[in-house]
Order: sequence, then structure tokens, then C-alpha cells
Amino acid sequence: MTDMEFDVLDELYFVQPFDAILEEIELTEDELKKVLTELLNKGWVKCYGDRQAEMPIAPKDLGNDLASYFYLATKEGLLVHNGR
Repeated sequence: MTDMEFDVLDELYFVQPFDAILEEIELTEDELKKVLTELLNKGWVKCYGDRQAEMPIAPKDLGNDLASYFYLATKEGLLVHNGR
């Protein structure tokens, strides 16, 4: 796990919109999109269309506009984050 991945996961114990994550960490928008993509591909983060959504969006269905979604760390992501 990279330091950037750790910092992003640290913000995702609860469902958070992209903009809120961006405000809390010291990354550019493009860097955050890259890290979120990596975390989604590892299965450490889930993506939702809104805060109340119950079904996550599959990474293959996201498209390029990662800034319009909400994110939450998965159980696996939290275990990796806490085990560091």
C-alpha cells in the first residue's frame, strides 16, 4: 500500500463524495482519480452513485467521471489499512 492509498482509505470509513476527499488530502484531482482507480481495482474501495445507494457501481461501469461519485472503503480495504 502506498502512502497516497493509505491517506485516501483513511478518509473512507464512511461514504464520502469525491470533493470531500479532495478537500481533506493533499492530492491533485488527477492524482486522487488515479489512486481511487487503483483502490477500486484492488477491491479496497466501493463506488456509489449517491450517499444512500445500497448497490455499488462496478468499476467497469464507472466511465471517466470519478468526481461525481461517492466512495467507501471495503472490509478488505479497512483490514489492509489497519494492518499497516
